[in-house]
Amino acid sequence: MSDVEDQNLFDFGEGLAEPKAKRRRAATAEQPDTPGGADEVVAGGGAGGGGSDDDGTGRDYPNNDELRRLMDYNFLQYASYVIRDRAIPRLEDGLKPVQRRILHSLHEKDDGKFVKVANIVGYCMQFHPHGDASIADALVVLTNKRYLIEGQGNYGNLYTGDRAAASRYIECRLTELSRKEIFNDELTEYVPSYDGRNQEPVTLPCKLPLLLMLGAEGIAVGLSTRILPHNFIELLEAQVAILTKKPYSVYPDFQQGGVMDAAEYDLGRGKVKVRARIERDDSRPNILKIVELPFGTTTESLIGSIEDAAKKGRVKVRSISDFTSESVEIELKVGQGEDANIVEQALFAFTDCEVSLSSRIIAIKENRPVELTVEEVLAFSTKKLVKDLKAELNLNRRKLEKDIHQKTLVQIFVENRIYKRIETCKTYEDVTNAVHTGFEPFRETLTREVTKDDVEMLLGIRIRRISLFDLNKHNEDMDKISKELAEVLKHLDNLTKYVIGYVKGLIRTYKDDYPRLTKISSGFKEIDVKEIAAEQMSLRYDSEKGYFGFGVKDGDEAMTCTNFDKVVMVWADGSYKVSAPPEKLFVDTTMIYCAVVEKKRVMTVVYTADQVTYMKRFTFGGYILNKEYTCATSDAVVVMFADDDPKELFLKYKPAKGQRIHQQHFDLLEMPVKGAKARGNQVTVKTISKISTSRPRGWDDSGPAGAML
Repeated sequence: MSDVEDQNLFDFGEGLAEPKAKRRRAATAEQPDTPGGADEVVAGGGAGGGGSDDDGTGRDYPNNDELRRLMDYNFLQYASYVIRDRAIPRLEDGLKPVQRRILHSLHEKDDGKFVKVANIVGYCMQFHPHGDASIADALVVLTNKRYLIEGQGNYGNLYTGDRAAASRYIECRLTELSRKEIFNDELTEYVPSYDGRNQEPVTLPCKLPLLLMLGAEGIAVGLSTRILPHNFIELLEAQVAILTKKPYSVYPDFQQGGVMDAAEYDLGRGKVKVRARIERDDSRPNILKIVELPFGTTTESLIGSIEDAAKKGRVKVRSISDFTSESVEIELKVGQGEDANIVEQALFAFTDCEVSLSSRIIAIKENRPVELTVEEVLAFSTKKLVKDLKAELNLNRRKLEKDIHQKTLVQIFVENRIYKRIETCKTYEDVTNAVHTGFEPFRETLTREVTKDDVEMLLGIRIRRISLFDLNKHNEDMDKISKELAEVLKHLDNLTKYVIGYVKGLIRTYKDDYPRLTKISSGFKEIDVKEIAAEQMSLRYDSEKGYFGFGVKDGDEAMTCTNFDKVVMVWADGSYKVSAPPEKLFVDTTMIYCAVVEKKRVMTVVYTADQVTYMKRFTFGGYILNKEYTCATSDAVVVMFADDDPKELFLKYKPAKGQRIHQQHFDLLEMPVKGAKARGNQVTVKTISKISTSRPRGWDDSGPAGAML
């Protein structure tokens, strides 16, 4: 998308959201200004013409129209608050509010030493009104992402999913990266905290592409975001490419490692496939060792998926051993006589050894949620980096110019003994005038006028400093400051070059600390589950007890299938259900048919309902697993069910008084193929004594042909 402004998902204003419906609707009652303004809404009746309701207690209640407007307004207030101030990160610094408040708290308490997480949580509650648990959990997540917070103690295990220790047992501090690149108090805009007692930053003047570095997941009201984490160094290299107007490409990178196929990843939209990295040892050909996990999985969840697949016969492994500690190490022993290559492919096909991760980048930009691409996020971050570095240079320039001005004032003040003029002054006004008068001859030497603050600075000089004034050291300091100022002005004149050098400096400093962890594959070979499916398994049906499946020990063999097949089961009343091959499923004693389902296979059914016999040819078509369907009408009794699409049908009827026709023959090929829900064609109202798809012995060919209604 070329213009992110056109992608606004909600129309938020500077404050909380104002309902669009409110602006479209002709207002017939005064709308409250705050969610708590219900009294103003209900007073004086409503626009619906019903006035207020009185229950006899003397209290007025809003009518339905007023309640609807109040609910709409308050719901949108709540929805916009959750979107902007809880679940969705801001584009400007890539942080959610709780993360920003945690970093701000650490910055204010930063003395280079580790501090108890419980202390930071308590301090952060001044800014974050949603409880200590949410703060502690967010701090642990940020620490485990390595970039911004350094932890000491048990912060859980990213691989096993073990939780961190209680916040009173673990410590943290800012990393050197965040300390240098995230904060600048003089360039930070502050607003009052939720209770008005403190000041918190609107956004941090972050010079890093944190939104893509950290990634994010958030679910708000009617809106969600999922931003996959990317490699820090690759993002910096992409920013250099943007500044030099060269092409670039960036892809997700996950701490758990793994192997990634990004063929369907379109600049932050679409999805990626991530596989566990499996190693093989030639000396132990029957062992598969998982050493890296797909993103979003743990050793526990991965082993659980393997055990489940093995139980269903989809993966042939004899044992699973987990030796994970600081790194992932899961050993799988392949079943006797099984091909390890096929087992490895089955792991990718049937377990969490391969996962698909969707991506949708939504962030808050200018108080509105917008959907973005990776290119748009990087372009915005790079533009903001240029702006922030320029602001820092200008801030430094002003400081240096102020230092030069003040040192010049001090030199003139001391060398020309202007301080002697104030010895006889009686009032503060006389002192100020004396100082201004003393600097009159040196006006051209100064870069600006002498201000009241300058006078206060000069009057604060101690006698000892005046008597020990060292002109040589003063000149050295002036030369040093002048060189620094010249350097700053040079950078401002060549801002793009300075920003490129700044980013390249970050790359040199941190390149070894943050290598790519997820290997990028040129594309995964598509796995044909039929080729890697386990051997055929036998499904048995115990007609006496009503159980069906591959785990049933008694009864007759009903069918064979593989573990990736879907099985259709049909009952005597015409109902049917499609499911995966069951282990042991109670299907009652009235099941009349089971087979591997094939959507295009033509079935033939003859059933009786309300003393009328119907016949139809049909296909099962689409289905939802384990949902019950019917291929007959209600209260039906199936007379015949065939899956070989017979060409003829022979019916013999039970003799009855006055009955002239005792048998009929039908050409089934004349019948159209219908859907499973169709009623079918009416055949007869007579009672059928025998039905066959082949010509019975003693059939009278002189009998009439069947005619279906």
